Amino acid sequence: MLYDLTNVPTIPTEHLSLFDSLPNKLFGIDTDTKTIKGAKFGVATGIMYLSPANSSGTNICPMAEIAKCKEPCLNTAGRGVIGTVQASRLRKTLFWLQYPTQFKVLLRKELDRLLRYASKRNLLPACRLNGTSDIRWENYIWPLMSEYATKGVHFYDYTKIPNRHIPDPHIYDLTFSYSGVPEFWRYVYKAMVNKSRLAVVFRDKDKIPDTFKGMPVINGDVSDIRFREPQGVVVSLYAKGKAKHDTSGFVVD
Repeated sequence: MLYDLTNVPTIPTEHLSLFDSLPNKLFGIDTDTKTIKGAKFGVATGIMYLSPANSSGTNICPMAEIAKCKEPCLNTAGRGVIGTVQASRLRKTLFWLQYPTQFKVLLRKELDRLLRYASKRNLLPACRLNGTSDIRWENYIWPLMSEYATKGVHFYDYTKIPNRHIPDPHIYDLTFSYSGVPEFWRYVYKAMVNKSRLAVVFRDKDKIPDTFKGMPVINGDVSDIRFREPQGVVVSLYAKGKAKHDTSGFVVD
């Protein structure tokens, strides 16, 4: 066994063999229903999915409890509910936590793969490292992000962490993720005062308003290319997976 599984929740026996090896890939490129929409807008997107919140034994979504987004997380949407998918996400999470040097080596290879893929198709390369996590990547791999930004890679993510300090937002674009639970309001308010771009999950895609909290609403389900959108707008997303049944206040009715 290559990983320390001491604090990891029980792993089904049929998936234990995955943890006898290190991953050879970190993300898919235009392989999910959301990011593949970017191709028609000239963007190829690589996205990495990890085990969210504390499902790996280490909390990689520090605001998940207060924002009540742990249960309705997109980790459960689409193919994310399949057991092998969850095991693969857990292995990648442990790989980052326990083998940080090897992780960076593989990430470099993956970004090179993204560049080749995009160049072959005459597309702009983009990368989301927090598909189902909320890690401050700017604190861990900023030199690598800066290097690949000069090669044309656009890094972007959603976050619920209110005090992230990005050295250059042109290199790493963030969209603040809304939650309507009362405990999270002060963070939302701060984001609104700062005229940040807000991603808001609505329960019914046919009842999305033109404005929300006094901010104009744009359709975020047309594509996932957030870094091309202005700040100071609400990006509407409709509930998927377990989020369809959320009653915490995270999803807006």
